[in-house]
Amino acid sequence: MSWLLNLYETYNANLGNVGKVEKDAYNHEYTLLPVSHTTQNAHIEVNITEDGNFHSADVVDKEDANTLIPCTESSASRSGSKIAPYPLHDKLSYVAGDFISYGGKIKKEEPFTYYITQLKEWTNSPYSNEKVTSIYRYLSKRKLIKDLVDHKILYLDEKDKLIGKWDKKYEQLHGAKPQIFTVLNGPQESAFIRFNVHSSDELHKNVWDDESIYESFIHYYGKKLNISKKDLCFITGKMAPTTERHANKIRHPADKAKLISANDTSGFTFRGRFQKSEDAATISYEVSQKAHNALKWLIRRQGKTLDQRVFLIWANDEMDIMEPTSASLDLSALKKISIIDSYRRGFTNKEFAHEVSKAMDGYKSNLDMKADVNIMILDSATTGRMAVLYYRNIEKELYLDRLAKWHTTCSWVHRYRKNENKNVISFIGAPSTKDIAFSAYGSRASDKIVKGLMERILPCIIDNGRIPKDIVRSCFYRACNPISMEYWEWEKTLSITCSLINKTLHEKGEGYDVSLEKENNDRDYLFGRLLAIADVLERSALGQETNRATNAIRYMNSFSKHPERTWKTIQESLQPYQAKLGTRANFLSSLIDEVASKIKVDEFNNKPLTGKYLLGFYSQRHELYRKKEKTNNLEHTNS
Repeated sequence: MSWLLNLYETYNANLGNVGKVEKDAYNHEYTLLPVSHTTQNAHIEVNITEDGNFHSADVVDKEDANTLIPCTESSASRSGSKIAPYPLHDKLSYVAGDFISYGGKIKKEEPFTYYITQLKEWTNSPYSNEKVTSIYRYLSKRKLIKDLVDHKILYLDEKDKLIGKWDKKYEQLHGAKPQIFTVLNGPQESAFIRFNVHSSDELHKNVWDDESIYESFIHYYGKKLNISKKDLCFITGKMAPTTERHANKIRHPADKAKLISANDTSGFTFRGRFQKSEDAATISYEVSQKAHNALKWLIRRQGKTLDQRVFLIWANDEMDIMEPTSASLDLSALKKISIIDSYRRGFTNKEFAHEVSKAMDGYKSNLDMKADVNIMILDSATTGRMAVLYYRNIEKELYLDRLAKWHTTCSWVHRYRKNENKNVISFIGAPSTKDIAFSAYGSRASDKIVKGLMERILPCIIDNGRIPKDIVRSCFYRACNPISMEYWEWEKTLSITCSLINKTLHEKGEGYDVSLEKENNDRDYLFGRLLAIADVLERSALGQETNRATNAIRYMNSFSKHPERTWKTIQESLQPYQAKLGTRANFLSSLIDEVASKIKVDEFNNKPLTGKYLLGFYSQRHELYRKKEKTNNLEHTNS
């Protein structure tokens, strides 16, 4: 359970962020929750005067509904049939003393009785708060629904009972559909009420934002817990009040799945190993609260969620740690590297590796290397249970070294990203794990397939493992079949496939450079060069006005399986284009002869090509287009 300890330490290292509201990329609010607190979406806000009288009420907009509320062990995990009130803010059936008078239905006992008794105990404790006392005084009068009806917040039918769901027949009584029915998915009695204390003071804080109320309840509830039985906490090794009820709402507010749960006593949970759940492990209430609250905060702050699977990385003392699943271009520390427009400048893998090494050294110097990096993957198979699919705790320096190795050994030139001006840019580096998934299974691959591949690739980055052969093979077959996809998608698939193939070669000590290796006499590499020259020659003859695929591209799939036989067909198809270009084709024609002559006679056969031919194809084409671009720029300058 080291992940629980690291989350607990992360919480303690970020106490300054407790209760501080932040916003994510979608403008949704989140915060590092205080201990014994959770969040709920409120529908109605009731304002109380300081002397305990009703002041006003409003229906809460959905954008402002998220509310931080105190909670107990039982209320945090209550079910529909169990009476377990929240300490302050709660549903109408709990906080309204006149709920039954207005047609409210209860099963056995009145929830309000439990709610007001609990609130009274807090109010009378040494840790009471003036605002809490004001709210208690008002609710003790048992007239909440009456006041909300009088102020046109809640609505009654012809029998003076709360309307369930809105129906057009009620328009005769109340006119157009009231606002409360636009924010509620169920009947009015399901409305969640949050309370505030009205004050003319401009610095006056809302009850749910007031640190003094956080601390008031934490001290009050902590005192109650300390009276209860203590046991050994398996996380800290100390004697402390323990809990069997652990938090849900981990990935999002509607998430019911729990990481720790043992409430099934039907005979199958413990499989005969233990008599009680606490025989397996005991966790203190404080550790459970802090660890789960830290996890929720980290997921909303920097986690990546794909089809309910969460990919999370953090360090206890450094939140913005470099993310392993991103492309080289996305890594904040690597943006200082001159990797953009490397296509034009002929940036080599060795130069890129040197730049990465310098950036990593600079990044390390700005970090406290004492703390470790944590990598975690979470997912749930059912609505109630969640599992840690992958967890790795690794030293920062080792993590950064592994990250640097991945981005240098899995690097290639890519031209599928756009800048802020929506212009295509080229960069050298490793692709993101999500782009690898799309290259292996197509741009229409489901989230389920993509998240599975991302989970499999992560150990290759973090633990320096080998890339699964089926992923490389799938990318290779798709890259060899360009006519099965649009041109932009094939170019992207090709460069990413080259990255993966180069990575597998590095694992064998045979890594290739992006720049053309003219002295490389490997059979497959040379066949790839021939195909690239044929493609460039025909494309030069066709010109920019023709977008159709060249014969080299059309026959690429067949070429990878039967290179000798297919090359004969491709070379014969080049003759009309060589004639069209005339003397301009001499260089490329002689280059074909030069490369072909390097292939040994006994190797010029129909043995299927390996991934090396794609590296030869890409590097040769890259070299020819870069040389052509330089020539065009020189002619433009002279003119």
